[in-house]
Amino acid sequence: MVVHRHKRLRGRAAEVVLAAGVTLAVTATSGCAGGHGSDDRSPAEAASVVRGAADALAPAGSARVRTAMEMATGGTRVTIRGEGGVDFKKRMGQLLVLLPADVKGEDEHRPITELLVPGALYMKNRGAGVPADKWVRVDTTTLADGNLVTGGATDPLIAAELLRAAQEVTYVGETEVAGTKVRHYRGTTDIGRAAASASAELRGALAAAAKGFSKDTVPFDAYLDEEGRLRKVRHRFTYVNNGVIDVSSTTLLYGFGTPVTVVLPASRDIYAGKIAD
Repeated sequence: MVVHRHKRLRGRAAEVVLAAGVTLAVTATSGCAGGHGSDDRSPAEAASVVRGAADALAPAGSARVRTAMEMATGGTRVTIRGEGGVDFKKRMGQLLVLLPADVKGEDEHRPITELLVPGALYMKNRGAGVPADKWVRVDTTTLADGNLVTGGATDPLIAAELLRAAQEVTYVGETEVAGTKVRHYRGTTDIGRAAASASAELRGALAAAAKGFSKDTVPFDAYLDEEGRLRKVRHRFTYVNNGVIDVSSTTLLYGFGTPVTVVLPASRDIYAGKIAD
């Protein structure tokens, strides 16, 4: 059973717990400075370019990824960061998610290893009663947020798929992301429409999210390179769980073509016992 819990925020921000026991947060990485360049694309053409960002990733095969998530609720902000890789062809990824230290500055949690596959999230070092050598498997199609925020990182593949429903897109200007010249676009997307347009493997998770979020409309900032590939995207979600929670999730893609190997755990290594709150 997946339990969403938010307790003791005032005393210890790192105690914010979402879904399968992952301390959740969001951090928008600092935006890239850049001038407002000219672009001869009409708003409709700009929207079309952004909607095609997910498809433009496939030829690269794979990429390295960094994620950042910041959650704000009740005047408290909590941050989680992740790093790993994603395979665009196999629709799989792996992240090492770093949970925040406690208020004394001491490390409170071991990093969580997350395996991202269509329809499922695997977590190791999940804690809360789960043996250290065991994995926890969560069906993302049953999560109220479709794993857009549950794991402390938005699945990079789903982050790109969300842009398939981009609308009201405007061109902001040229800038750089990780040393690469990119074009910055801003707009909104609709989770329900994105689910309808998403690839079959990822449609279920987005369909679940469309039912679970208080607002289907999600503002975004997307940064595309000259080949139309997504280099960075920041989504801003509004999530209701014991109050309204504002979540900003940033995904950075780089090192395209870097091999990414994802090995799923054997069934004997998946924890089947009760998960503590």
